[in-house]
Amino acid sequence: MAASPDQVRGTGRRRTPAAVKTILAAPDATPAVLTAAGGDQSPLRANAVAVPEVRLDLLPRAGTPGSAAPGPLAGPHPVELAGLLHELTARLLGADDVPQALDRLAAFAAGAIPGTLRCSVALIGEGGPPVVAASGTAAKALDDLEYAGGDGPGLEAARTRALVTASDLQSDPRWPRLAECARAEGVHSVVAIPMDVQRSSVGALSLYVATPGGVDPEVLLTAMAIVNQAELLLGELGRREGLREGATVDRAAGVIIAQRGCGVQEAYTVLRETAQRLGLDRRAVAERLIAAAARNAEA
Repeated sequence: MAASPDQVRGTGRRRTPAAVKTILAAPDATPAVLTAAGGDQSPLRANAVAVPEVRLDLLPRAGTPGSAAPGPLAGPHPVELAGLLHELTARLLGADDVPQALDRLAAFAAGAIPGTLRCSVALIGEGGPPVVAASGTAAKALDDLEYAGGDGPGLEAARTRALVTASDLQSDPRWPRLAECARAEGVHSVVAIPMDVQRSSVGALSLYVATPGGVDPEVLLTAMAIVNQAELLLGELGRREGLREGATVDRAAGVIIAQRGCGVQEAYTVLRETAQRLGLDRRAVAERLIAAAARNAEA
């Protein structure tokens, strides 16, 4: 028989910022399925997640006696997995920004994990709504219902920092609002893997599966390896975006100093107040100011 949602348990992952905790706080959060223990804090692993301790004996194996139904194909050979992670690295680091990288991650995971109808990725930063990306139109209504209602496997994985599974989403008592939609969309199982990016954003990658009984453990390990790699890559993209934003803001501050003859601190204050007044971020205001200065110089 397939493992129940409460059969496999673990401890939480790394701590997340207080603001993100507030966004994701859930008083009834239940420790769920599979989690990663805290990793070492060396500089090389500062943003990585330790390899999880997996209780394979408590998870159903596809096609074995006692499993609910024949499941997806087994996971890839280690050499194939290395190739997958290499391809993922190239795709994500080649993205222009984090939202584009999330789109690529969702499409990549949907193609790499056998039996997946849909893959969706949600990332929640401080002070903003979730950034959601998905692999296609299949089961879109199920995704929309979860994020509109604020409850479902993906959001629970983000809140509890633990992997959440449902071997039969159509009758799972935890999310009765999703049951009817799951039947209409042909979704039987779901796996939601938590994500933690540079201690400033949390979220989850969700895999919707048409086959009853859940995901084969070997395939699940492949999905977790993809998420673990993606966390590092998204963190690097965020770092690069921060550097680009800082350089743009510094240039704009220089323009303000030249135009007004003011000091450095006053220039940054003007830039910040202008961004607040226009309802834009500092980088957008800085880019407009630099472009306007360039046009004036050419006139």
